[in-house]
Amino acid sequence: MPELITKLKEYRAKHDMKQGELAEKVGVRRETIIRLERGQYNPSLKLAMDIAKVFGVTVEELFSFPEE
Repeated sequence: MPELITKLKEYRAKHDMKQGELAEKVGVRRETIIRLERGQYNPSLKLAMDIAKVFGVTVEELFSFPEE
């Protein structure tokens, strides 16, 4: 399975938001956000959409898989 590429940390920094704050906004634990940022966890479609909504961007702007 290809590794997930995420810009989550970059968008959090732009919005001056801590991992715990984002986790609270989307209803997950901080550890989930940590794993997402490291590419160790593939979010559900709902979670990806909820996170994108927080930042006002599309899911594709936040998450992608490398081209083969």
